[in-house]
Formats: sequence, structure tokens, C-alpha cells
Amino acid sequence: MKNQWFAMVGVLAVLPAAAQTAKTWKAPRTPDGHPDLQGIWSNATVTPLERPADLTGKAVLSEEEAARFATDEVRRNNADRRDRPGTEADVARAYNDFWYDRGTKAIKTHRTSLIVDPPDGKIPALSPAAQQRVNARAEARSRRAEGPEDRSLSERCLNWRTAGPPMVPSAYNNNYQIVQTADTVVILNEMIHDVRVIPMDGRPHVPGKIRQWLGDSRGHWEGDTLVVETTNFTDKTAFQGASENMRLVERFSRVDADTLLYEFTVTDLEAFAKPWTAQIPSVKSDGEIFEYACHEGNYGMYGILSSARAEEKAPAGDRTESR
Repeated sequence: MKNQWFAMVGVLAVLPAAAQTAKTWKAPRTPDGHPDLQGIWSNATVTPLERPADLTGKAVLSEEEAARFATDEVRRNNADRRDRPGTEADVARAYNDFWYDRGTKAIKTHRTSLIVDPPDGKIPALSPAAQQRVNARAEARSRRAEGPEDRSLSERCLNWRTAGPPMVPSAYNNNYQIVQTADTVVILNEMIHDVRVIPMDGRPHVPGKIRQWLGDSRGHWEGDTLVVETTNFTDKTAFQGASENMRLVERFSRVDADTLLYEFTVTDLEAFAKPWTAQIPSVKSDGEIFEYACHEGNYGMYGILSSARAEEKAPAGDRTESR
């Protein structure tokens, strides 16, 4: 289900020690002369996407604060804790902690959020229309499912919000593999085993009427940075409340032999008050990515739909109210 446990390191390029390393380390090159980004990478970290409320106004932690924050987060997320009464924790936490791969450290820059812009580390406010869409989806999820289409794409193992694009750390399967050729970059995500094939030959995006869950990606090089622009999303993925017209720009750059800096900027003025940007360093791994057989033996879905069919056959007076 997952590759291995990782401790997240940070954006070393902005640190003094890394600045010295950058003078001596040179990124390996592919035969066509571009930086070699290939390999398996993990972006697992305890640093949250948005800055926690209790850290408002504090963008960076001290060394001691960062260590304490990481320790507290690992303890808080430990699924083996049994500090609730009765069997609540057994049900609410689902898996044993062995199955999770959240990371054990904050990013080394000690930032309190992955979001670096806006400076408050928060996703900009949603527009009224976007908030209405978010509320409608939440209300739909609260109702009893009568068919598989009533469940989320992630529950149906079709698409996972954090697998991307953009790729954001999650509870596990925080690994992805990059493969390069002269005219194509391929990114394999361990989560939901999605594969993005990104043309690098300058072709235009597909027509706007064609919409895809992973959007339509096109890549190019800006110096030593791989830049990927993705458009043509659907209204089903809706990353953080975005509309189908979200424009996503991702940047990949090698920082040192073991670190790949991943940055993404979301631009969608239909949904957000302004664009926003996050930076996530990834650690290179010598391991492998294994198949994520998400839907294999999905007894939960079988039980949900069996219940709905039984409810349909029950006399009207015996039916439970839909939630």
C-alpha cells in the first residue's frame, strides 16, 4: 500500500548550508541537456497546507518549536492512541498507525504552512458561487447513497484530491515517480495509481469543451525548472473549491542530489479572491512504488448499496429517513 516511511526535509536552497552546497552540486543532465528529475520522490510532511489558527502571524518556527510541533503532530495523528472512551477510537481512526505515512518532521525551513503566498499561509476566500458549490457537495455527501455516483470520486477510487494535480501530502501513498524523454514527462502517483503524460513539444491545449479529471497538462523548461501548465479540469475534482476553469502552474526543480522542490500556483478568480502558491520539497527514494489496489474488495461500497436496495424494497412505513 505504501512504499516506506519518510522524514521530510525542506527547501534547502533557501538555507545558508544549502547555498554553499548549491555552489558545488550540479544537477545531473539527460541526453538532451535538461536537468534529470527522474526517480521516485516522497512529499510526506507534518507541515499542513494552511497555517493553523494557533500559529496565526507566525510564518516560521524556531528549531526547538519545529521539533516540538512535529512531535505533537505525530502524537496527535497516531491512530493507535486509545484515549477516547469505549471503542470510539477503533471505529473513528479506521486503520492502525502502521498503515499511515504522514511524515515525521516539518519541512526544514520550519514554515508553518506549505502555502507561501498569501503571506498569511491561508487559501484565499472563496467566492459566493464557489462556497455554494462546496456546500452543495457537502450536503450531497451527508445523504444516504442510492448509487455509486452518490459517493465521492476518492471513495470510488477514481481520483484522489491530494494525488493531483496539484500533488499535496496526504495520510499515506505520498510517493510519485518521474520519467523523462526529450518530448514527454510522465508522472506516476502512488495514490490511486494515476499517470499523467505531459507533452513537452509545444502543442496547444486541447479545446475547451474537452474536460478531464486530471486536466490537460503541457510542459516546458524555464532554465533548469520544469514548468507544467494544466487547464481543462472538470467540475468534479474541484481542488479546494476550485471551478473547472482553474489554471494550475507547477514548477519542479532539483535542489540537491536528494531533494526536488515542487511548487504550484492556483489561479481561479471564479473561485478564489486571488491566486495562491504552495511549496513542497520532496525526498528521493531508492525504493519502489507498488500498486495501489484501491477498489479491491470494497465491501463498504457493497454494504452501502445493498442497504439502499433493501430500503427500496421495504414498505413505506418501515423505511428510515435519509440522512
